Amino acid sequence: MIRDSFGRIDYDETGTGPTVVLVPGSCSTGAAWRPIMAHWENRFRCVTTSLSGYGGTTERRTALDASIAHEADIIEAVIRHTGAPVHLVGHSFGGLSALAVAQRRRVSLRSLTIIEAPAPELLRMMFEQEDYFAFRTMTDEYFAAYKAGDTCAISQMIDFYGGEGTFAGWPQRVRDYAIETTPVNLLDWKSVYGFTLTPALLARVRLPTLVLMGAKSHPAVKRANRLLGQCIPNAAVTRVADAAHFMISTHAKEIAHVIAQHLAGVQREYAAITAAN
Repeated sequence: MIRDSFGRIDYDETGTGPTVVLVPGSCSTGAAWRPIMAHWENRFRCVTTSLSGYGGTTERRTALDASIAHEADIIEAVIRHTGAPVHLVGHSFGGLSALAVAQRRRVSLRSLTIIEAPAPELLRMMFEQEDYFAFRTMTDEYFAAYKAGDTCAISQMIDFYGGEGTFAGWPQRVRDYAIETTPVNLLDWKSVYGFTLTPALLARVRLPTLVLMGAKSHPAVKRANRLLGQCIPNAAVTRVADAAHFMISTHAKEIAHVIAQHLAGVQREYAAITAAN
């Protein structure tokens, strides 16, 4: 655990080697990365955290100020605490927050990996109306259901991402945590829709970038992440066969392998540049 002027921030690390900061998505904590880390067998120094309002990290947003900058502040505090240039990896809302960090350029990053970031604003800015409205319809109905008293309203969002029946198939403790943190997730979506994404802004991300998406994910999610890959210079887009949005748990071995290959390539390139200088 570390602290800043707003309160506590989850911080945990394990392993040795190049430093990798792993940012989970909504309704989750750093523990979500354990299946990935297990496959890396301590080849990396893995640093995990939780975003605002999850785990032990203090909520610092309000309904009037849900800027994604607050999430970037958390991640940047974690990165500074590591004392090293890092490879930044984010899943879902954690991926979008990691992208905000890369755009701000306030900390030292070696690479960026985005796993299915929610990017409806990029769809809107690029006139991809059908896919944008798929996101918008889902969130509007989800917000309305919660306001009307449906305590399980978050299941609509989970099933949008994972397919019908995903929420019902989760263990009870996972469902309970998602329900408990629904108010936090509603703020997450305010952060998402308030984060301006344009091709010009994405062109400022000058990092080796890997964008991952599942072959079975929602078409709007896949389209948004393809566009991220197209707009970010030096980005590679990889589609994971038979996977959907929650792939860091359902396809941990494959995801761990793809990310490790990406990081190894970046490390080789960095070593070559260092040797040449």
